[in-house]
Amino acid sequence: MTTAVRFTADRDTGVAVVTLDRPDRLNAVDLTMRDELRAVWREVRFDDSVRAVVLTGAGGRAFCTGLDRDAVVPQPPSPYMADDPLLRVGPKSNDCWKPVIAAVQGMACGGAFYLLGESDFLVADTTASFFDPHTAYGMVSAYESVLMAQRMPYGEAARMMLMGTAERMSAKRAFAIGLVSELTEPGGALAAATACAAVLAGYPAEGVQGTVRALWAAREPAIAAGFAQAPHLIALGNLPGDRQAELFTARRGAFRTR
Repeated sequence: MTTAVRFTADRDTGVAVVTLDRPDRLNAVDLTMRDELRAVWREVRFDDSVRAVVLTGAGGRAFCTGLDRDAVVPQPPSPYMADDPLLRVGPKSNDCWKPVIAAVQGMACGGAFYLLGESDFLVADTTASFFDPHTAYGMVSAYESVLMAQRMPYGEAARMMLMGTAERMSAKRAFAIGLVSELTEPGGALAAATACAAVLAGYPAEGVQGTVRALWAAREPAIAAGFAQAPHLIALGNLPGDRQAELFTARRGAFRTR
């Protein structure tokens, strides 16, 4: 059986590596990957031999490009029960308080921010780039914007979320504004993130996990308030699916990297 997520754990170091493994689809999240991610975080929660996690993407071209456009997401008929398929793909939303370090190579965009927003810090190599295509395709960037507004200066978050496909934030710029904590040469992000994770895994687990929980608590009220508004903003602002598809086809083209 093929899997969309690879999970490996080094019991000697206490470090696990979670790899998004759909490189042919630029590690876009389909419903299988969503379900496997939730299962992985549940496994990590209860495995005392895992004390720190590195989250990365396979293939080198992308960390993750968000929700797979071919994914068919069933929606309940009631407007009070809107279902966002990516809301539970990250560690914090699965009540996992072990430290998670994201190792980013290539593109990270759109729904990738659900994962990056719930990682504790980011390591990236110089090939990494960050952007959010929602507005270019007639969609509201709601949950993504809420999460990324907690990770970088407001003006930088606003520019990235509003400029859509016209711009990409370079790894160098992401490092300069603090979104990325360490910048490596091409191909070096995974090793650098793993080295950090090994340090954390060597400390007493209770202190590390308590610190992770305290750090998230500082952001939690703002995220909860933003998420409460998100479904209504999406319902009001998203174009119908056929119009989104037209824009998706029409607006593939040049972009600037800053």
